[in-house]
Amino acid sequence: MAGSRGPLPAICQNPVVLENYPGLVDAIHLIGGVQIQYRASVGGNLCNASPAADSIPALIVHNAGCIIVGSNGTREIAVEQFCIAPRKNALQSGEFLLAIKVPAVKENFGAHYLRFIPRNEMDIAVVGAGASVTLDGAKQRILSARIALAAVAPTPLFVEEAGMFLAGKEINEENIREAAGLAQAAARPISDLRGTVEYRKHLCAVLTRRALEKAIERARAS
Repeated sequence: MAGSRGPLPAICQNPVVLENYPGLVDAIHLIGGVQIQYRASVGGNLCNASPAADSIPALIVHNAGCIIVGSNGTREIAVEQFCIAPRKNALQSGEFLLAIKVPAVKENFGAHYLRFIPRNEMDIAVVGAGASVTLDGAKQRILSARIALAAVAPTPLFVEEAGMFLAGKEINEENIREAAGLAQAAARPISDLRGTVEYRKHLCAVLTRRALEKAIERARAS
């Protein structure tokens, strides 16, 4: 799947996206209200480079890449390398984001994104967590995994060590909780009006565990 343009509902109504990129669909549904959804794009949400952006962790766990075009030609970088500081992205002078490339999913794949917010809608995440897994043929072991967090670091955070820990592991509560603990340890949140450092660290573990459990559930049902 490629492309960064178009209103968000059009993406979520695409049957290919619905079937293959569930974590991205989860995130898109959370961006703004109805009016914003029909004006916004995934590419715009990415270029805004907010640490709390919902689509970015979802793109990361789907292993997406950014196709960038400028006067010096075309280059491609991973989404986890695109945001370099709060509200600052890797685009250089004269460059623009041409497309977002999301690779085809493998068999027995599942993904999920969720967030915690103070209100029911149209709010910024206190913490967001995305996870994806690819299971073995028997659907009892994790072949690979990716975990990413929102609102707990200067940029959306790819927790590579948590995914590496899960690779080859049996699916059980102990391994899921260990991976969630690694995500919690990687988080570097701040205290503000929406939550303290301690509260956000706690949410990292809770939401990562839930994201992994739902991703595994979806992979088993695929």
